[in-house]
Parts: sequence; structure tokens; C-alpha cells
Amino acid sequence: MSCLLQISDPHFGTEQPDVLRALEQLAAALAPGVVVLSGDITQRATAAQFAAARAFADRLGRPVLAIPGNHDIPLFQLAARVFAPYGRYCRAFGDDLEPTFESREWLVATVNTTRWYRHEDGAVSAEQIERVARRLAQASPSQVRVVVTHQPVMVTRGQDLGNRLHGREQAVARWCAAGADLILGGHIHLPFVRPLHDAFPGCAPTAWAVQAGTATSTRVRAGHPNSVNVVHADIAGGADGRRACRVERWDYVARDKAFGCAEVFGLSLASEAVQP
Repeated sequence: MSCLLQISDPHFGTEQPDVLRALEQLAAALAPGVVVLSGDITQRATAAQFAAARAFADRLGRPVLAIPGNHDIPLFQLAARVFAPYGRYCRAFGDDLEPTFESREWLVATVNTTRWYRHEDGAVSAEQIERVARRLAQASPSQVRVVVTHQPVMVTRGQDLGNRLHGREQAVARWCAAGADLILGGHIHLPFVRPLHDAFPGCAPTAWAVQAGTATSTRVRAGHPNSVNVVHADIAGGADGRRACRVERWDYVARDKAFGCAEVFGLSLASEAVQP
């Protein structure tokens, strides 16, 4: 089965050439069914940074699903921020700010959580919540149902509480009820995998938050090297309806100039499809 490669917060403009080359080599070896770019693709939303990011995406030679992060909106050019906040992003990655991907193994729905009037914080609207929920409810049992945001719906450290997505309580409750298996995020450059039930008691323990570190930037957090996530579907076709997936965190190892698998999480998913 094909895998999903999550690349988050590469911050082109601060990318490290050796790390970038290693990531391209990893992607070539994995041949993922889809690559998810979960925001903060650039550092300052310049035309040159978007051009570099687009060239990187093209070199991967795989389907790429991208959403903007807060860094992908011009910060200092006020007119562009107000009147054309996604102009440069769209020229590089297309006009669809919330693309979807579907295959036999995957249903991936993305959410644009950026707002031009917010500097760093992200938000999700009632309309966005319902759009994603309807899409999730249409999935087949053979598909891993994935939602992608930029800002995290949950965090593991007190210092990151202010970075959580506005509207997360309503969003997570609705998406879990509609059958979400994984909610992928970035923004805080801190990778982790946790059951959503830890922060949202109404969610089943078979729905998961999957956070990614920064893929290629110099802006790493202390003790956390550049990293990406690789998700493998493991959906049984038998009558028992068993559904599972495996999330691997791949860290960049400087001495090897390569990414290596650092941690593996075997995740049990809900066993049945969810009705609309």
C-alpha cells in the first residue's frame, strides 16, 4: 500500500541545502501516494521563496496537497496582506486553498486555518467544519480519513497553549463524529502523536493528533531535529473490519546527511465507517 508523507513548516528562505537534498532522497525512496505540505511553506511569503518551494514540490514527482500557513501571507507588505493575502501562494500552488485527495487507501481533507487579520493564530469556521465533516462521512471503510490543518488542535506543552487552533473544540468534536482518523498539523515545530481523547474526552480513543516538526528549516526547537512524518495505511479486507495505520517519524541525522526512522507508532482506528 502507498504511504502518505507529511512535510510541514519547511520555511523556504531558511531551508538547509543538505536537509533538503536528504528529504528529496527520502521521498524518492518512499514513493508516497501523496505528499502533504501542512503550511508555513515559506518564511516571508516572497516570490523567490515560493518559486523555490514550487520547484521542490515538482522535483518530488508525486501528488502534492498543500495548504498555507501564517508565514505564507505577506507580513510587512500591508496592502498585499489585506487585498491579496494569498496572491503569491496561489501563483505557486494554485487557487484551491483547501484541496482534497482521494485514493483507495486515503481520504485527505485540508483546511485553510490562516486569516489575514491574525498574525500567528489560526481559526476554523463553522462552514469549514461542516464541509470537512460531510466529506469525511462519505469515505469508505478502506480509506484512512485524514484532516490537515496548520495550527494544532492540541499541544503537549504549556508554552504552546496559545498556539492552538481557534474553534478546535467544535471542529474536533464534529470531525471525530464524522469519522476522522487523523488530524495532521504543524506550526509549533514539535512532533508528537497523541490520542485526541487526551484533550477532547468526547472523542473515541481511535482518533489521533499527528503533529510534525519543521522539515528543512534552521528554525528547529531545542532537542528536536528536522523531521517529517510517514503514515502507512493498514486496512484489513476481512469481515472483522480491522482498521489501523502506522505513523513513522523520520529525523534528519546530520552525520549521515540523511533522514532515518526515529520512532514508530502503531495506531488502532475505528473499526466501522461512520454515517453522515
